[in-house]
Amino acid sequence: QVQLTESGGGLVEAGDSLRITCTASGHTSSSAAMGWFRQAPGKERAFVAAINWAWNDGRTYYADSVKGRFTVSKDNARNRVYLQMNSLKPDDTAIYYCAAHPRDSPTSGAYTFWGQGTRVTVSS
Repeated sequence: QVQLTESGGGLVEAGDSLRITCTASGHTSSSAAMGWFRQAPGKERAFVAAINWAWNDGRTYYADSVKGRFTVSKDNARNRVYLQMNSLKPDDTAIYYCAAHPRDSPTSGAYTFWGQGTRVTVSS
């Protein structure tokens, strides 16, 4: 089992930056990757970013909509994954979820474990 807890969400203005954190506990060592997804009001959950979890593998993946603005990083020793979000737009408003143990590509939604989410609201 893996427990995931997101933190750091909040209300910001367009153009601001925000960093959200996912803290993991349990059997994380065998997870191939950790992912970030988001669900905007009235929309389906969508892939945002992911990072390979192995200590010596820092490969990252991004959705086209966030490339150049968002950066995913990790701290294996602290079992944390971060999502640094810059140049935020109102369209980034969503609940952001952390996920572990992908059963398919890290960019797919097929993860076994999910956090409860943290809300990010970007005002115009």
